[in-house]
Amino acid sequence: MAKRQVMFTFPQKLIKEPIIYNLGKKFSVITNVRRADVTENKGWVVLELEGEEKDIEQGIKWVTAKGVRVDPVIGDIMQG
Repeated sequence: MAKRQVMFTFPQKLIKEPIIYNLGKKFSVITNVRRADVTENKGWVVLELEGEEKDIEQGIKWVTAKGVRVDPVIGDIMQG
């Protein structure tokens, strides 16, 4: 199994959508929220994704196609 840390930045129109939940269900990816900040106007979430590399890649492509910005996270976000 592969692991990857990414940061999702959500535009206002997608904040109430269950994108992280659907990512896990559609692509068999385990999602672990490491840090987040969500308001009415904007939101970002740092996630640890775990699963088969191909499933993680397909999931990230799907999330990006939905309009979420996806950036890689270097290092362990919880350790600073």
